[in-house]
Amino acid sequence: MEKIKVLVVDDSALMRKLLQQLLSLAPDIEVIATTPDPFLAWEQIKKTRPDVITLDVEMPRMDGLSFLTKLMSHYPLPVVMVSSLTQANCETSLRALELGAVELFAKPASNVLNGITAAAGELIEKVRIAAGAQVKKLSTTPRPPRAARTGLGSGVVRTTHQVIAIGASTGGTAAIRALLESFPPDAPGTVVVQHMPERFTAAFAQRLDGLCQIRVSEAQHGDRVLPGHALIAPGGRHLAVVRSGAVCSVVIEDSPPINRHRPSVDVLFRSCARQLGRNAIGVILTGMGDDGAAGLKEMRDAGAHTIAQDEATSVVFGMPRQAIEAGAAVEVLALGAIGPALVSRTS
Repeated sequence: MEKIKVLVVDDSALMRKLLQQLLSLAPDIEVIATTPDPFLAWEQIKKTRPDVITLDVEMPRMDGLSFLTKLMSHYPLPVVMVSSLTQANCETSLRALELGAVELFAKPASNVLNGITAAAGELIEKVRIAAGAQVKKLSTTPRPPRAARTGLGSGVVRTTHQVIAIGASTGGTAAIRALLESFPPDAPGTVVVQHMPERFTAAFAQRLDGLCQIRVSEAQHGDRVLPGHALIAPGGRHLAVVRSGAVCSVVIEDSPPINRHRPSVDVLFRSCARQLGRNAIGVILTGMGDDGAAGLKEMRDAGAHTIAQDEATSVVFGMPRQAIEAGAAVEVLALGAIGPALVSRTS
């Protein structure tokens, strides 16, 4: 069996040792080298040709983002960002995902030894996912400036007759950003489940809110689903929609994980099928596993229009593939075509 070759880049000698020991527990993973900073990492990359890199956010001489930008511009490789749960590191890690990193692994804020040891399975799984991801060379084309916002989505209470439900996992942060950035200010109310560690979702929502014409926020229990506004499921909690007359709102709850995930895309999609029927549109984006496939099929059976991202534009095609094979997708579209298709159907 050919093993996944991993290069560990972290300025902490303790973290390098821990990550090496934990990854070495997996029979299909081999840590071929560890290094304390990006300059030495670059030499190791040329020498050892790793399949996956685990990369610390904060390092001496060159920070993680600068190194990642250089790497993805010249020699794209799957990267798992390793970040402590601070506000600054959350924002930096999200920027890393935009630059092409595949996954996030959260360092515990305290008791690092026990915390990371307990999360060994999660770390191993993220490295395996990264090894199978499609990574692309970083584009240097500047994004057009964001158009000015209107008053829609700024707190005015309105009902909504259509709801867009989006589910994603690996590679989803960049895909969701691309999708929401294409929405006009009066887009239908949108609810989003992205598999992401706790505390990252608030930073993710805040970052999107500064980039999109619609408003974006981390969902709170009881929030209304309003035109011109997207709600992001909080990390570690399920999000479902409920309808009362013409008013749609969200329920945030802590029931057990579904498909090993909380939040689960299936929880969101199934609630849309039962509460909204043909008044919902379901979109399943890039991600590993099968979360969302059954729920998207329920949405289609209930009369909703459903879309799956195609393989060519998915970082990991697992979730869209499962949905397509289950007969859940009415359309299979490239990421760049999904936004215009949604605008066309809801305008």
